[in-house]
Amino acid sequence: MGFFRGDPSIDDPSFQPLPEEEMAVLDKAAKWFVKWGAAGTIAGIMIGESVKPANFLISQAMIFFEPMAQVVFNPQEYATFYRALEKRQSVEILLQKIEAYDAIAKQKEKAYKAWYKIEKRKWKWYQRWLGIFPPKTEPPEWVKNPPSDPEELKKLIEQYRNDPRHKMSL
Repeated sequence: MGFFRGDPSIDDPSFQPLPEEEMAVLDKAAKWFVKWGAAGTIAGIMIGESVKPANFLISQAMIFFEPMAQVVFNPQEYATFYRALEKRQSVEILLQKIEAYDAIAKQKEKAYKAWYKIEKRKWKWYQRWLGIFPPKTEPPEWVKNPPSDPEELKKLIEQYRNDPRHKMSL
């Protein structure tokens, strides 16, 4: 038996699903961490894993600092966030959301890089090597919203690469 009541790795049988507004705030926090790229994702996961055993204490500290935090953060979202942190599984839910959004961001980045590499082959030499007057191009829909399956993404990239409309004209 650990320091805390029960084993923290065992799910709490009295766990109630989080209310919709708490899930929305955790969702927003996860997107904020992923927005900062790999460094934000790693920092978010490290912070989440390190505070998991003490999430109730941290929520109480957030209550203590609430008057000062209201100047910087939205007071309603701040209150919802510390109420969510009072629950044991909320940090794990936040970590799962960070990992899910990070996977989506990596798929988007991979799709964009593959499309840009194919697109760049159509440019003139001075556009490609010197970066002068690059053409304005809009990525296709499969780049903006790539499929979650990596194999399906590879098929879309190959279809785009083999399409005669996207070949380099000499």
